[in-house]
Amino acid sequence: MQETLKQLETEAIAKVEAASSLKEVNDIRVQYLGKKGPITEVLRGMGKLSAEERPKMGALANEVREQIANAIAEKNEQLEAEEVKKKLASQTIDVTLPASPIKMGARHPLTIVVEDIEDLFIGMGYTVEEGPEVETDYYNFEALNLPKEHPARDMQDSFYITEDTLMRTQTSPVQARTLEKYKGQGPVKIICPGKVYRRDSDDATHSHQFMQIEGLVVDHNISMSDLKGTLETVARKMFGEDRDIRLRPSFFPFTEPSVEVDVSCFKCGGKGCSVCKGTGWIEILGAGMVHPNVLKMSGFDPDTYQGFAFGMGVERIAMLKYGIDDIRHFYTNDMRFTKQFKQD
Repeated sequence: MQETLKQLETEAIAKVEAASSLKEVNDIRVQYLGKKGPITEVLRGMGKLSAEERPKMGALANEVREQIANAIAEKNEQLEAEEVKKKLASQTIDVTLPASPIKMGARHPLTIVVEDIEDLFIGMGYTVEEGPEVETDYYNFEALNLPKEHPARDMQDSFYITEDTLMRTQTSPVQARTLEKYKGQGPVKIICPGKVYRRDSDDATHSHQFMQIEGLVVDHNISMSDLKGTLETVARKMFGEDRDIRLRPSFFPFTEPSVEVDVSCFKCGGKGCSVCKGTGWIEILGAGMVHPNVLKMSGFDPDTYQGFAFGMGVERIAMLKYGIDDIRHFYTNDMRFTKQFKQD
């Protein structure tokens, strides 16, 4: 029996050393150390041995089992290490190859325009104010000298939610709310950027949702010349230092007098071209002196305070600045469009 156990040990270890895969090693383990293996069969015959021989034979059997198990563990470790090396060799990365390009985002052109205008006005001492997009009829119209049934309301076909609430049609309600906060004491110097909503058919130049930036100054001795100087600074910042502006009479319920503001064409320099439709001028915004009724409704004495206000469409400024011919490009999330505004 002793010779049989030693022979099984030698035979099993030889097979383990010759194995070339983890599966072969596992098969050898089952063959020799399993419940139906030869070592187990030998141990079943120990009942025929004398009481003195049984402990010796049991110890030898355990020693043989341990030697075979150790040989299997070492072989497994060796084969696993070899497999790792093969995997690493097959998955080698050539660090000299160029990396896959990472797609980087770009600031949206509307964001660029808004931030440029904000930087300009903050540098001139203005603050940036915001307000709700769902507005009351009072702040959207009545506080801006547009009482109920006023015909000028038809110019702003509105999205009403209830009889008294609507999606704001302009950012002017922010001006009215801000004037109220000042409680009749100036100076007030603010700009109000934000989204506005009107019931309009979407096409190349119109959208039911768009962005505005409005500005407001209220103080003592404010005149139309202050407004003109401010708008010249805006035009030259956005379209070039050699730009001129002109003011044309117009009508807005919340300003008196009111003007439309044109900038000299930045493409032809005022000579006339397709961009300016041969006039040499491009309309960019509306403005005027704050109507006394608006000041009065917000708690300011119109005999003591005067002010000017202006409003511009951000999309229009961006379209003119960057030569964009369709307002819908701003809202389609087309990477081919937005990547043009990537800054290094």
